[in-house]
Amino acid sequence: MLQNKIYQNFTLEITKTFLVILFGLSVIAWTVRAVNFLDLIVESGYSVVTYFQYSFLNLFGIMTKFIPLSFLVALIIFILKQIQENEFIILWTSGVKKIKVINLFFLISCFVVFFYIIFSSFVTPLALNKSRHLLNQDGFNSFLPTIRIQQFSDSFQGFTFLVEKKIKNEIKNVFIHDNSNVLKNLTSGELKKKTTTIIAKEGIVDEKKMILFNGQILSTEKDDFSSNVIKFEQLNIDLKNLQTDTIKVPKLQETGTKDLIKCITKVSSEEIINCKKNAHKEIVTVLNRRIVLPFYIPIIALLSSFLLIKVNSKKNYLFNKYTIFSLSFLILLYAELIIRFTGISKIFGIIFLITPFFLVPIIYLFLIIKLSKESLRV
Repeated sequence: MLQNKIYQNFTLEITKTFLVILFGLSVIAWTVRAVNFLDLIVESGYSVVTYFQYSFLNLFGIMTKFIPLSFLVALIIFILKQIQENEFIILWTSGVKKIKVINLFFLISCFVVFFYIIFSSFVTPLALNKSRHLLNQDGFNSFLPTIRIQQFSDSFQGFTFLVEKKIKNEIKNVFIHDNSNVLKNLTSGELKKKTTTIIAKEGIVDEKKMILFNGQILSTEKDDFSSNVIKFEQLNIDLKNLQTDTIKVPKLQETGTKDLIKCITKVSSEEIINCKKNAHKEIVTVLNRRIVLPFYIPIIALLSSFLLIKVNSKKNYLFNKYTIFSLSFLILLYAELIIRFTGISKIFGIIFLITPFFLVPIIYLFLIIKLSKESLRV
């Protein structure tokens, strides 16, 4: 009964430390990423609400990447803390076997594996897909933030503009070049494939509308270069049909795991957006990252358990501590590097797949041998 309570306290403390570290690392990385997302407001004209919603949903994609490292740091911190406070010595003298604590660490790592798979396979793709859908659904909110003084701006597809001065919502010496027929209603005739150029002395911008004063419109047909020139004193332009250059088709990381598996197995894959022949290798890599990579976490738990093995001196203890952490970190680094080649080479794919199932029993057996030798010395 007492042992069960101790195991529950251990599990709770490791879990709390793991979640705090995971949240802390994710927030730091998310803050850096959120700064880059400011381009959605500055260059693409999306609203502040859309920016915050998009940034928040991308937090789920960042958190998944830090799960293995967070668990490694949390477990190492827990073990070293218990050793320094002599908590383990009390546990060993009360008759608790070290192998039972090692089994507890391994069991906790299995729960983390389950948490990782659920998160990476279902929650993260759903959140990232929702963030991409958000950009499709909302569209840009205002044209004004995308205007940069004395710089050509091409934030919108086939639509380039330049202004010499900008005071609040007033603009001076405006140049607009439309290559995507967004302004086709402004020109005369029935030109189908054409480019439209507008030059104006000044104008006013109001969200998705623009009013220009004293200028001219030059429309040119692409096929025979025939052109029309129209002068105006006031011109009202509706910009709601502009399309931003923001990628709106979901990436592979934003595609559901079920759809990716269908694509690999070629079962009802016609309706899947990213299911193309040239994407097969990348899909394999994405699936390995979501499903296979989590199984490297138990290796970390077993390697960290070597800290429980008694060492003869403080010098050896310090060496053992840094060696175990470095070796565990190298395992994560190895997994992160080799996973990039799993879609390219079948050999790398097989090696990546069998490594955790090969190392876990070997490390566990080696732990048992070290514990048996330790008990003989005592």
